[in-house]
Amino acid sequence: MIMTISAWATLLVAGLMETGWAVGLKYSDGFTRLIPSVLTVGLMAGSFYFLSLSLRDLPLGTSYAVWTGIGAIGTVLLGMVLFGESRETARLLCLFLIVAGILGLRFVTGE
Repeated sequence: MIMTISAWATLLVAGLMETGWAVGLKYSDGFTRLIPSVLTVGLMAGSFYFLSLSLRDLPLGTSYAVWTGIGAIGTVLLGMVLFGESRETARLLCLFLIVAGILGLRFVTGE
């Protein structure tokens, strides 16, 4: 049980780092800006590392779907906040569906 909780926490960190590197891609301007580029590559490496740790105890399909879901949700939300991207109701509903899918996978995945 403790190992599974730790695996889910590790997966959350991996997903948050994925959000970071996705946003970092925007700031790196096609890897032409040094500091944002270095931070982006560091977040990429960290995200993959923590994802790989979570795979010790969680199924591959679930881990990958949750990882990309966290990254997608975070990236869309930060796009709205940082870059003024659309906040249409339909877009927010789609985010809710991603959250529902992530939570569903969490609760149907065996311990």
